[in-house]
Amino acid sequence: MSGGLHLSSSVEVWVGAALTLMVFSYLWRDNPFYKLAEHVFVGVSAAYVMVLGFWTTLWPNAIAKLWPGAARLTTPEAVEPTHDWALLLPVILGLLMLGRLHPRTVWLSRWPTAFAIGTSAGYNLVRYLRSDFLAQIHSGMTPSLIATTGGRLALGESLSHAILLGGTICGIVYFTYTRQHRGAWARVAGTGVLFMMVTFGTTFGYTVMARISLLVSRLHFLLGTWLGLI
Repeated sequence: MSGGLHLSSSVEVWVGAALTLMVFSYLWRDNPFYKLAEHVFVGVSAAYVMVLGFWTTLWPNAIAKLWPGAARLTTPEAVEPTHDWALLLPVILGLLMLGRLHPRTVWLSRWPTAFAIGTSAGYNLVRYLRSDFLAQIHSGMTPSLIATTGGRLALGESLSHAILLGGTICGIVYFTYTRQHRGAWARVAGTGVLFMMVTFGTTFGYTVMARISLLVSRLHFLLGTWLGLI
């Protein structure tokens, strides 16, 4: 503790502190101050993402390639790219998205929406198949007994792989619906439930800790940067 109150003289800090306190006011009840801070956050975030998307995606990947001379407007020393007329297709699809702004042309936005959903679903299907399915199978097939370079058993790594393999098998047994869960089969399925509960609990705990870290950051901002108490 610094032992005294030293208020910041920065306008940005005062605005940030006011918005933070307005958000914290929701702990009392829903009120106009919280609604104002919420609307400011959503509006500023939307505007920031729009500007960032224009200068990092639309400008270099579409406008500068369809109109090569435009690249010199922001970077005079840049090498002028060649025309890439194939980019007209995504540009047209993007413009069709704006059809939702008018009731008579809202049907035009269905084509780019369907294209975006279809391509995203197909791409993510392959990506998740590799990361969440094949990678899990590969990890489960890893030998449980791991030896060091000296020929000794790596107890920690071997135990970790054995627990991973056992938990995977128990989880698969729990989701096997072609056989009733009785006797030893029920005990194995119950162990699978225990593994899943531990997994869900650690995931929830990680989420809570992430939120607490945000709270600590805001409190440090209020007590340190704004009030100068720490």
